Amino acid sequence: MNTRKKGAEYEQVAAGYLRRFGVQILECNYRNRKGEIDLIGRDGAYTVFFEVKYRRNDKKGAPAEAVNYAKQKTICRVADYYRMTHGMGEFSAVRYDVVAIEGEEITWYKNAFSHIYK
Repeated sequence: MNTRKKGAEYEQVAAGYLRRFGVQILECNYRNRKGEIDLIGRDGAYTVFFEVKYRRNDKKGAPAEAVNYAKQKTICRVADYYRMTHGMGEFSAVRYDVVAIEGEEITWYKNAFSHIYK
């Protein structure tokens, strides 16, 4: 299975998991010229930008460790564009979460990182 197809499969697994906790999924694979965000959802008062990472096991490191500074910066840029195009104010409640899937285990890291300014 190619990487993109496998990624989409696990993003759907993560979306199902999040829905069970009351998250409303707004977008899957949101893309613009600055990059992409795996999932965008509403969790209470927050608009949440989710990065989904899958690893079969920990031989290449834990999945959450793959969300490095460069990836976080890209997510923040894409999120800024999303917020602008959706009329969200500068002070709207947002959060950046990571859903890590290792084998069959899912871990949801709320507020995994802070917004990175340009």
